[in-house]
Amino acid sequence: MEKALAGVKVLDLTQYEAGTSCTEMLAWLGADVIKVEEPKMGEQGRWRVTEKPGVDSYYFMLLNANKRSITLNLKSERGKQIFRELIKKVDILSENYTLGTLEGLGLGYDQLREINPRLIYMTVKGFGTYGPYSKYKSFDMIAQAAGGAMALTGFPDSPPLKPGPTIGDTGTGVHAACGILAALYQRERTGRGQKVEVAMQEAVLNFVRVPMMGTYINQKPAYRVGNRVGAGPLGDIFKCAPGGMNDYVFLYCSSVEMWHAMLETIGHPEVADDPRFADRKTRRENEAALKQIVEEWTGKRTKQEVMKIMGEAGVPCGAVMDSVELLNDPHLRERGMIVTVDHPVRGKFTMPGCPVKLEDSPVEVTSAPLLGQHNREVYSSILGFNEGDLDQLKRQGVI
Repeated sequence: MEKALAGVKVLDLTQYEAGTSCTEMLAWLGADVIKVEEPKMGEQGRWRVTEKPGVDSYYFMLLNANKRSITLNLKSERGKQIFRELIKKVDILSENYTLGTLEGLGLGYDQLREINPRLIYMTVKGFGTYGPYSKYKSFDMIAQAAGGAMALTGFPDSPPLKPGPTIGDTGTGVHAACGILAALYQRERTGRGQKVEVAMQEAVLNFVRVPMMGTYINQKPAYRVGNRVGAGPLGDIFKCAPGGMNDYVFLYCSSVEMWHAMLETIGHPEVADDPRFADRKTRRENEAALKQIVEEWTGKRTKQEVMKIMGEAGVPCGAVMDSVELLNDPHLRERGMIVTVDHPVRGKFTMPGCPVKLEDSPVEVTSAPLLGQHNREVYSSILGFNEGDLDQLKRQGVI
């Protein structure tokens, strides 16, 4: 079955996570993503965080599935010439270098769109390409701080905390993929490519727009609330058996009906008539007592048991799953969100797959490529280079 983005070619100059997560999403959806890497070491994510020198890191493998890899020295004149020839043949260029890097090589958007007016040029920057902060460098945690996520994370009396998920990186990548798809669709009508820009700070800000609601009401900064969810009769974490550091569930009763269903399930329907828990204010004042009642029940059961019982009772409940549990979760396995691929060096590798399910374009996850694994295949099919050409370019340090 033809993939949704079949026929779409991407030159991928991204590194680390914010850009690579964007191009991995495009690759999962069927685009031919060609990762362009420095010939000797490759993209920095391959080796900076590996526990085995000379072997691609798990970090790289998690972010570069379904791609092809070629090597090309963009600092050499011949390498730049080859790159410009490739630009004529592709639909998308994706990059997240430091501001001004490609422009300094003569390969910025203004230069490349002259070569290919249909080119969609995606750039990810920490703070964008213009504005007072545009020259500042960024990583995930910088974007989480400057985008508002850290100020909202933690308990009221704790310092700001960095959220564990890399929403500053992968969150930005997903936004970038959305922008690319919109530009592809618009190109169908106009015939023109365009520049797509996503700033990491702004992607994080997009994630925190709902917690900002209170600011409009009381003109004060949104504050940290820990695990509490303010709306509805109940929203918090509760301890489960056997009492390990992640043996918790999150229960959320957003309606009176869910509140009653939860109380019936734990065997305490009378709590609904207890004046200590009559409304949000009294429940907050007597939070410890309510938590003790609920945890008398949850504490005798595992988090998986609690999630199953509550789920079947119509009460929203999520077990606090750790990374090992997620990689072995039967539900995620059945849905193809956890998959096992064969890596040419690492062997069997289990990883998260594509979270987007298209009925007519199922995703088959393949392993991240080795450095330059597809040099011959890509250069011969796209630019017509023969074995002699490739051998010469390799001797010259161009590929």
